[in-house]
This record gives sequence, C-alpha cells and structure tokens, in this order.
Amino acid sequence: MPTPTATAGSIGIDFGTTNSVIALAGAAGEADLVDFAAPGGSGSVFRSALCFWQDEGVRGGLAHEAGPWAISEFLEFPQGSRFLQSFKSVAANPAFEHATLFEKRMRFEELGQVFLTHLLDHAGTALSDLPERIVIGRPVRYVGARPDEALARKRYDAMFALLKRPVHYVYEPVGAAFSFASRLSDPATLLVADFGGGTSDFSIVRVEAPGAERRCVPLGSAGIGIAGDRFDYRIMDHLVLPLLGKGGTYRSFDKVLEIPPGHFKDFGDWSRLAMMRNRRTLEQLAKLRHSATDQAAIDRMIAVVEHELGFGLYEAVGQLKRTLSSSDHGALRFESEELQIEAEVSRAEFERWIAPDLHRIGETVDGALAKAGLRPDQIDHVFLTGGSSLIPAVRALFEERFGEGHIASGNELTSIAHGLALIGQSSDLDEWVATDLADAV
Repeated sequence: MPTPTATAGSIGIDFGTTNSVIALAGAAGEADLVDFAAPGGSGSVFRSALCFWQDEGVRGGLAHEAGPWAISEFLEFPQGSRFLQSFKSVAANPAFEHATLFEKRMRFEELGQVFLTHLLDHAGTALSDLPERIVIGRPVRYVGARPDEALARKRYDAMFALLKRPVHYVYEPVGAAFSFASRLSDPATLLVADFGGGTSDFSIVRVEAPGAERRCVPLGSAGIGIAGDRFDYRIMDHLVLPLLGKGGTYRSFDKVLEIPPGHFKDFGDWSRLAMMRNRRTLEQLAKLRHSATDQAAIDRMIAVVEHELGFGLYEAVGQLKRTLSSSDHGALRFESEELQIEAEVSRAEFERWIAPDLHRIGETVDGALAKAGLRPDQIDHVFLTGGSSLIPAVRALFEERFGEGHIASGNELTSIAHGLALIGQSSDLDEWVATDLADAV
C-alpha cells in the first residue's frame, strides 16, 4: 500500500448487492466509516434496497426511499409500494432494460441514481461537499452466466455521473486488501476472499513493510458469480419452491407434464422476484393454475407474487443461513395468511445443498493462485470478508488449502469501503484502477 499523501481527502463507496457502506479519509491517512441514523438503530451498513410508492404531492407522482428507510416504508404499506433489492445484480445483464414502477419505467442507472441520492442524503453528505477523490468498488466478475462487462461499466458510469466528479473503480477485494494491510507490520503475501451477495471475488497482493516506497503490489485476481444470494436460493429451492409447485405437474390435452422450471427462475434473486408482480406474469400464472394438478400450490405462488411475500421469505431464509453459521441445526419459519412454512434444517443438509457452489468457488481460488504464479503454501495471510465468509463450510474451504493458522477475518461488511477510502489517499491512485478486462473466470 503506497504511503498516503496529504490530499484534500477521499471517499470510498462500497456499492454492494446486499449492503452498501461509505468511508471517508482525511489528510492524516486514516479512514472512518459513515454512520446512518436508521429507523432500527444507528449503523454503518446501508441496505441496498429501494421502495417506490405513488404520491401526487411529489414531482412526477412517484415517491421513493432507500436503505433501511425503504424497508420501513415497504413493511408499512406493502400492497401500495414496489420494493427492489439486489438490483446491482442486473448491471451486466443486457436482458434487463428497465423496471416498471407503477406507470414509470426506470433504467438501471436511474435506479442507481435514486439509490445514490438517498445514500448520500442519509449520510449527511451534500454533492457539493464530496472530496475530489472518489473511489468506487466493483466486482472482479459481475453476476450472470455471460455478464456484459462493457454494459456494466456504461451503466456504472451513468449512475455515478450524479457525483459530478471523476470516479475511480477499484476491485472490491483489493479495497479489502488495503484495509487488512493497514494492520500488518511485516512483509507478507495476502489473499483476500470477498463474499458479497452476488459475487465471490479473490485478489492476491504482496504487502511490503511500512515505509516502503510501494508498499502493496497486486499479483492477480479472479471472481465468480456465486455468493450469498446463490446460497439463499439453495434454501428456497429445497424448502420453499416445492410448496409453490416446483416439481409438480400440469395437464396438457391428454398428457401430464412436469411444470417447466422457467416458472421458478425469478425466485433466484430479489432483482427478478420483485419484478414478477405485473399483469403479464400474473396472467401466465393464472393459466398455469387452471391446468395444474396441484392448484393449491400455484395459488401459493400467486400469493407470494401478488402480496409481495418475497421480502419476508428471503428474510426468513437469511435468518436460517445465519443460524446455521453458528449452530448445527436451524429452522425456517414463515407465516402469513397465504403461506405458512416451518422446516427444520441441519447444517450438514445445507452444506450438501451448497456443495456444488463451494466446488466452483474453490476452482476460482485456484485460478487466482495460478494467475499470481503462487502455491497455497506461499500465501502468508488469507483475509475472509463479506457476510457469507461466516459460513463454516466456506471457511473450511480455505482452511483446507491454506491452513487454519493463516485465516483472518473481521469487519466483514465494512472492510471494502474502509480500504477504498485509503486507496483514495494514495499517491499512485491510477495504478489501482480496475481494468475493463477483469481477470475473471
């Protein structure tokens, strides 16, 4: 990590799939997280969520909020609002053109600017007061089977044009590496594993001793579009979707056929599930119900869409995942007028469900090592960050490769923003900017 210079200050923005965080660094070379006085209590983590509702008293007739304030608005009036979460996951998806919010259509960059405006407002930061150096985190690999990197960059540029200053994009795990390197006093080779909501990213850097002219040198990066949202979907797929008709059948003339899996693909993440409440989708589900063998199951699926039950379902799924990170058993509990679920799950079952995902993550880690030209025994420290790094099976994957004594963690949700702000103080900031041709697998 380069020695910080006496710049006018910098801001690091970790725009995450699930959560977003802001950090500010001053001339002294230290970075502080921004706290938000949210409805549920003050904290530095801002949920990456938006809520829209119709209001004739505001310009354009469409009011909106973001973060924990968006969640409060949605919970107060779910039927009269549209709630979006994890919309970052469509940044590189050319199939996503716009979100339909009542009578208004909004592109990704428009959603992003609404979110960014609220994020800064709740941080108490006016656009005119922003530092000249703005560092934005970006994934090594965007979400999607075939993510369009150029499209994602174009959309990011349009979103962050709101700031009216040049922005510098830095790989998210590199930000976390900068944060962790600030703890080290001796030279070391460091692997950072960043597990976000949509992607798992890995960067390897060489950290020299404090005072070195060039203290931190990037050696290689890799990423994969598998992370916390995929783990959530595995729980949904095994415990929830069978109750909504997945695996069931429907009648077509004189044949009984399995319901096509396409009807359930939008339950894979929030960015798609939140868009299902539209006339066309509901008409398709009504037709499916008419021919379904188990009409009650399709009724439950329609209820999830019509009554905006997805948020509560994913909250219950997330709670189960967190429970299984610290306990051998947990329960998925969800109750509404239309749908009741209570299922016991063991950690061993959950680990079997996510085993294919962990295998691909392991391959990506090996790819990062290969690009850096290093063996596992040449890594001195492994820093795990991001919410899913707390899953025991994820941690075990790294312990098997690098040894338990080399694993470090902490500040799982805030380390990226902290490191991005520190990078903004670097004398060679441009050397840290991510290229469009990411070293992704």
